[in-house]
Amino acid sequence: MKNARLKAIYNDTFSDLKLFYRDTNLPENLISNYKVGQIIQEKGFTDMTSFGGGVSGNFRYLIASAHAKDLSKFNPDSAKIGHFLLDTIAYFKVLDIYKIGDKTQVFLLNIPDNSLSLFKNSSSNLEEEITEKARKKFNDKNDAPLIADLQTENWKERTKSSIGMNDNGELFFDDSKIKTEPFKRIEINIAEKTIKINKKPWWKIW
Repeated sequence: MKNARLKAIYNDTFSDLKLFYRDTNLPENLISNYKVGQIIQEKGFTDMTSFGGGVSGNFRYLIASAHAKDLSKFNPDSAKIGHFLLDTIAYFKVLDIYKIGDKTQVFLLNIPDNSLSLFKNSSSNLEEEITEKARKKFNDKNDAPLIADLQTENWKERTKSSIGMNDNGELFFDDSKIKTEPFKRIEINIAEKTIKINKKPWWKIW
């Protein structure tokens, strides 16, 4: 992969990254389909909120994305629920699966569709940093009060389905078909505007 493309992918993924929430109830047979490092695809639109209250249900998707659409720009009522949307055919990397008591959080990183092999075959310090923040969010909000505006039947209907699979647990995307490459450890230093792959300086970023 050429240096310019690598730089573009990381900028596209991590610049202006924001966290979003989507709570539901899922049976264990669906939850167990998620694996750390897995690449999944959601076929439909992904509804989520920027409001992070207590966990409604037994399961929370925490979604990190730089490309969510703020629907309050088109519908003032959406501002009341912090409604954001990802387009159809969105790809995610499963960064973490974290459980407290009977509640589980799966942390998803929204990634560009031209970067599946890169994210499947590498990990980075940025992924680790945001995963640490994701766990802290879940610790802090696990027993927090629910947000009343997110308890409506309309919102629960929008967010009840699992991401990346159907109701039978069949994944929409088989990430084993992604080209396998030697696994890379990527260190990104934003302050120095450098990146190191397997501790070897390769190119400058940002």
